[in-house]
Amino acid sequence: MCMNNTAEELFVMKQHPDFQPECPSAALQEQNIPASSINTTLFHWQLQREWCKVEHLSPEVLCMQDADGDTFLHIVVAQGKRALAYVLAAKMAVLGFLDIKEFNNQTALHLAAASDQHLIVYDLLTLGSLMNVYDVWGRTPLHVCAEKGHLPSLQSIHQFLTESGQPVDVEIFSYDGRTALQAATISHNAVVKELRTSCRNKCIELEQKKQVYTQCIQTLLIMGASCGTKDQKSGRTCVHIAAEEANLELLNIFLQQSMSLSFVNSLAHDGNTALHIVCALQKPKGQVAAVKLLIKRGADPGIRNLDKELPVQLVSADSVGDKVSKQ
Repeated sequence: MCMNNTAEELFVMKQHPDFQPECPSAALQEQNIPASSINTTLFHWQLQREWCKVEHLSPEVLCMQDADGDTFLHIVVAQGKRALAYVLAAKMAVLGFLDIKEFNNQTALHLAAASDQHLIVYDLLTLGSLMNVYDVWGRTPLHVCAEKGHLPSLQSIHQFLTESGQPVDVEIFSYDGRTALQAATISHNAVVKELRTSCRNKCIELEQKKQVYTQCIQTLLIMGASCGTKDQKSGRTCVHIAAEEANLELLNIFLQQSMSLSFVNSLAHDGNTALHIVCALQKPKGQVAAVKLLIKRGADPGIRNLDKELPVQLVSADSVGDKVSKQ
């Protein structure tokens, strides 16, 4: 039975993801779907098959929301059903409802990014879904990809922006006052910290996870994100954040940027530079190397924070501290 008269069948999909009502093929030409978006014969066939499920749905039915605020589009995106998501999104885009939000203020694009449905992310963007929309937690889809390390979806966003030439503010702040690059840096730090105390078997998985976050960070930099932007709450740059875990991999990446001299000595709201932060750490692996790297890249050991302290005055009184002091 085709879903031409009622909405109940489509909502069944939320509880039963494998539900597939039978329906005849519809003419693809009637869908007004750009041929450039159809990459394979299989996807072409899937679009034909799915179109009959939505072609006669009214705007009221398309925008109907369940107890969670989910529309048909939210449901099928969360389930990863690309072809059905595409035809629903194409119809809703014409009506101007593509970015309708569920009760957590998440659009279909948010859900696609959160579940790393990278092909659906690309489809939604080509159909006009907006990037700089906040969910209830104050995140844009870009923040979601960065925070969760969803590299394929982030690459889909980058690909769309490159192909379309559409401008997007990659420096937009979340409600926490962070850019997407800062969110990815914090997540990378968390993996680095976990690696220091994990067993060998767990380390393999964490190393892979860390490399994914590294690639996310590199992609964001290519997209124009700045390491020198200060977060809105503490005034920390990405260099400050990386310094908090003596994160040598990220410090190397950030300090190799062409404008690194303009932010290597940036002051957070407490007056601390990244060098202050590294020097104050309590015996983390890589502390000495991080201090050496920062100084090599232009960090000034003569800057005092708001408490009039030099970086060297924050060093612990032990053998590691002695090594740090000598840098």
